[in-house]
Amino acid sequence: MTILVTRPSPAGEELVRRLRLTGKTAYSFPLIEFAPGKELAQLPTMLAALPPDSLVFALSQHVIHFAGPLLRQSGIGWPKELNWFAIGRTTALALHAASHLTVHYPHDKETSEVLLQLPELQNISGKQVLILRGNGGRELLGKTLQERGAKVDFCECYQRNEINYNGMEEAWRWSEKNVSTLVVTSGEMLQQLHTLIPAWYRENWLTQCQLLVVSERLASLARDLGWQDIRVADNADNDALLRALQLT
Repeated sequence: MTILVTRPSPAGEELVRRLRLTGKTAYSFPLIEFAPGKELAQLPTMLAALPPDSLVFALSQHVIHFAGPLLRQSGIGWPKELNWFAIGRTTALALHAASHLTVHYPHDKETSEVLLQLPELQNISGKQVLILRGNGGRELLGKTLQERGAKVDFCECYQRNEINYNGMEEAWRWSEKNVSTLVVTSGEMLQQLHTLIPAWYRENWLTQCQLLVVSERLASLARDLGWQDIRVADNADNDALLRALQLT
């Protein structure tokens, strides 16, 4: 079994390193890279304007990577009078390490649906909410919090940008290396990979590979795109992906 990991740097390279330590053949093929978001510079002002006990959501550890230095430089830091939430354990640990604050997060899967089940989010009518995210995504979270009576704003702290590849060259390269398992951690990247690979390779190699994804929603999208051999990891972090790959 040869594994192709499409998650971005540095998490993708770290997963490949750990897989190789277990004796598996694995390669990193990041499909996106990250840059500061268009609204990142506004974040200190947006946080300072929130009343105490407002709710702030970090939807990726990339939020902390880009926001942390700016908040330290501005002197505002991570305001302790706010209630902080994270999409999952990995992001929560990164936010706690940066802020030393209590961070609420779902202990099951890293999805908006599971996050919205937290007891702290059931009675939020009249609360102000700030969602820290990349360029787009997690619309369900904002919409549901608004339906529960909260006033929701967003701040684009980082951008996800596609890395440009020659699809024919990459398809030939990875099929020649006998890649038989793909790791894809977002719908955006799954669509990108499907579009990148030319039709013949898509039908005769790409969709014939086993696909490891991180949610049932992503598995459903994969089935619509033509994959049949699909596994869903327990979570989106490298520990969960490694566990799932060791079972294949």
